[in-house]
Amino acid sequence: MDNIRQRVPARPVRFLDALRLHMRNQGLAYTTERTYIQWIKRFIVFHKKRHPDEMGVPEVEHYLTHLSEERDCSVGTQRIVLNALVYLYSRFLDKPLEGLSFSQAKRPRRLPVVYSRAEIGAILSHLSGPSRLRVELLYGAGLRSAELLSLRVKDIDFGSNNIYVRSGKGNKDRTTILPQGLIPDLRRQIERVRILHEQDIVDGMGEVFLPDALARKYPNAAKELGWQYIFPASRVGPCPRTGVVRRHHLHPTALTKQIRQAVKAAGIHKPARAHAFRHSFATHLLESGYDLRTIQELLGHSDISITEIYTHVVNRGSKGVLSPMDSLNPGNDVREPSPLYLIAS
Repeated sequence: MDNIRQRVPARPVRFLDALRLHMRNQGLAYTTERTYIQWIKRFIVFHKKRHPDEMGVPEVEHYLTHLSEERDCSVGTQRIVLNALVYLYSRFLDKPLEGLSFSQAKRPRRLPVVYSRAEIGAILSHLSGPSRLRVELLYGAGLRSAELLSLRVKDIDFGSNNIYVRSGKGNKDRTTILPQGLIPDLRRQIERVRILHEQDIVDGMGEVFLPDALARKYPNAAKELGWQYIFPASRVGPCPRTGVVRRHHLHPTALTKQIRQAVKAAGIHKPARAHAFRHSFATHLLESGYDLRTIQELLGHSDISITEIYTHVVNRGSKGVLSPMDSLNPGNDVREPSPLYLIAS
């Protein structure tokens, strides 16, 4: 199965195996490969299993329109499918899709789920050890869950108080802030990783996955402490691409489960999502008076219009609009609001 393990022969015969090998040679992330393959399969099945080489622009337009008008897919989903099919035709089959015209998905963008500072504190009170540290990093550094789990020891720079995010969304690198209050816990976690890594080496393992052919360029780097994941899995397992048994990072479902349990225990009725801590990070920075450009850089957004969505969920408080209901009773202890202020962009 694609979502468990998919090894590809050196000289693939099947179409999808050849496509997978091409994606791996191009350096696509495993999650991207899996998503693209899934949607390309659906595209082929939709057109009654015709070979992609026999199809082209009309079939792609038909499928994208079908997703929009009949499947009511989101804008993000339609964009992912478009990227997958563009990769298939432009990069793999060398048949560029020119002049595409299809019905655009028009579902409105939903406002992000944001936890208040009090809710963040309540959630953290139901977590401890590495589980608490993971959520504190999601919130304190504005990390995506995949970015958090992919962090390696070398990505924490205690000297400059930076966290280096490697190959984030869009395969881009960036830096974000290292919360000062988390430094002692991070040092303890790195010490746990060191002890576990030394035991793995004694057991004849200890090599971690290295991206971008670094394993060939630096043969010994895979066993260095700096390349080990900060949040390693509790057990070793086979690589989904090669089958090589090694210790990977913690599985995303484990993080999701821990967050769900903590949110429920805290009595919070908002959706329990890892991404909500990233939304909370941005919103609370905005409430504190930081400008949108700074927040955009910390989040790694390519367009500031994406960051601007947080202006719609910011806690108005004394810096925003006072409801007429709050000023109805003269005895209410409500301060007059300050004028609306512009946030530099």
